[in-house]
Amino acid sequence: MIHSIDSIIARARTECDRAGVKLTPKRQNILVVLLQSDAPLSAYDIVESYREKFQESLPAMSVYRILNFLVDNNLVHKLETTNQFLPCAHIACDHEHEIPQFLICDSCHSVAEVGLRKTLVKELHDSVRKTGFEMRSQQLELHGICAKCRSEGETVKNPEELH
Repeated sequence: MIHSIDSIIARARTECDRAGVKLTPKRQNILVVLLQSDAPLSAYDIVESYREKFQESLPAMSVYRILNFLVDNNLVHKLETTNQFLPCAHIACDHEHEIPQFLICDSCHSVAEVGLRKTLVKELHDSVRKTGFEMRSQQLELHGICAKCRSEGETVKNPEELH
């Protein structure tokens, strides 16, 4: 189901109210920048887009603080492998969310959010814990080539170019 940005912002505001936190105008504007983007953005990309869209400069440190708020309140996700941010694909959904995982195309850099059942993640966590390893994050980021790029015959020539 496709939602308008206004309905997503309204839902985000409701969720923030429910959590006892405020979706301030700057927080909302950064969420809008991310919602209007076709791809994940770095904090510096957001600084630039924010300035262009709202004719206001926002320091990178402020953007990082706001992004942390948005991530902490499950409105935005951070891709750890690329240090980029994208809005949660399920902001406006009423159902209980699964654990978000990300499929990142190494050719076009598109990202698809998919959910893993909590029971599957618990099994993985339990298996990992048996080795003595302590997981700090349940987020998986899988890199590969998306269906669109595969159908267009695109590939990544050199895996070293990815990082």
